[in-house]
Amino acid sequence: MLRGGMTIEPKRAFRLFSKPLTPTRSSLEFRRAAFFSGSFIVSLTTLRRAALGSLLLLPGLAIASEGMNGAELSLPWAIPFAGILLSIALFPLFLPSFWHHHFGKVSLFWAAACAIPLGLAFGASAAFDEVIHILLADYLPFLIFVGALFTVAGGIHVRGSFVGRPIVNTAFLGLGAVLANLMGTTGAAMLLIRPLISANEGRTRKIHTFIFFIFLVANVGGALTPLGDPPLFLGFLRGVEFFWTAEHLFAPWIFTVAILLAIYFAIDSFMFKKDVAAGEFRPSEEKKAFGIDGKINILFLAVIVSAVLMSGIWNPGVEFTFLGVHFTLQNIARDVIFLATAGASVALTAKSVREANQFTWDPILEVGKLFFGIFVCMVPVLKMLAASDQGAFAPLVALVSNPDGSFNNTFYFWLTGSMSAFLDNAPTYLAYFSLAGGDPVELMTTHSHTLMAISLGSVFMGAMTYIGNAPNFMTVAICNERGVKMPTFFGYMIWSVGILGPVFLVMDLVFVA
Repeated sequence: MLRGGMTIEPKRAFRLFSKPLTPTRSSLEFRRAAFFSGSFIVSLTTLRRAALGSLLLLPGLAIASEGMNGAELSLPWAIPFAGILLSIALFPLFLPSFWHHHFGKVSLFWAAACAIPLGLAFGASAAFDEVIHILLADYLPFLIFVGALFTVAGGIHVRGSFVGRPIVNTAFLGLGAVLANLMGTTGAAMLLIRPLISANEGRTRKIHTFIFFIFLVANVGGALTPLGDPPLFLGFLRGVEFFWTAEHLFAPWIFTVAILLAIYFAIDSFMFKKDVAAGEFRPSEEKKAFGIDGKINILFLAVIVSAVLMSGIWNPGVEFTFLGVHFTLQNIARDVIFLATAGASVALTAKSVREANQFTWDPILEVGKLFFGIFVCMVPVLKMLAASDQGAFAPLVALVSNPDGSFNNTFYFWLTGSMSAFLDNAPTYLAYFSLAGGDPVELMTTHSHTLMAISLGSVFMGAMTYIGNAPNFMTVAICNERGVKMPTFFGYMIWSVGILGPVFLVMDLVFVA
């Protein structure tokens, strides 16, 4: 029994993480779900218990602690984080069957490998506080938000006889980049990925299309509003004005989007010609009138957007603390609205709509399991980063300051970006936001280029790896479900480093430096 009368059930949590994700029929999934909000809450609660369960393996260590000082942590504390990243990168490549059936166990293993040593070194109380804080304050709201967008977007089916010609595919990517600012990168990605897959079923050479989809729709596109990507939303909650991002990031956004669309169009035109020449372009002869099914989910998307705005504008002053984590009424209300909206989407959307999308819960479950381990393993890494020049990452932190004490915006961009590629971009944004002073007024005015660099790095470079942003994972999972074999972790990075690296370098030189 822990604080608040909560009983930890590590065996139950382990069973959840041990269950392999195997494709199931949509009808079975909906009978099993019944009402999404209830099942989703149960799943999230169980995930939370998994992390806490690892600390219960430390009998007799529930001792008082003065807290965890990041300056006292050395680089070996980053081993669990490196371990889970390498697991995600290497296991699907070398042990695909093992990974498919046991990645939940692997995630739980690395989470325990981080939490247990923290408990031994700093006391179970301090370790519990740090783990529960990142789970309740960051992981849980993150998963609720992403899950709600995934559910609602999965209830919208775009019909039509789309044929994956270069101009059509480019239009899909451009539309997605715009929509990402209105419905989030997750919402836009989940809305458009399925019709894009269907449009390209008659093509052989198409992997590049979905790689650029991750570049543009799941990441770069969402840089203009706090609704677009979680880091910008966190900045909004810290005091950055809603339209500041659109005003200051529009020029680098349109520059980057335009270049990437041009590169994609050139590549896709070349690949399309090869498909045609080889007789491997076989578009479907079935003609479907354009239409949108599940229109009620467009309303639900508006509700989610409104809830996000509400949480940033409405401040009733009602606050409380639970398990040492600070909560505000507006944020609780926002998350409840997310869950209720997702539940209403499941209840009110015709089953045939989701079946037409070949919708399953597997992608969001995969995100939940893997990001659970990532968030827990981030605890010591973020502590070391927060220690600034007193911590193990002091050499990196020193790079963001010029000899005269001014900010080096280029290094802010590349360091924020490189860490966002492997860490979750939301806490990385907050870490560098704080490192730059943390004053939203000063950052929006005197140091506007620094805030621009932090914002661009955290949003844009989430596209550098599969783990940089949650929609990346979900896009890959859906593609694999639909028979599109995506590149390995490192295979994808060859594309991202080779294409995005030079584009970001030019963008930095023009707008940031």
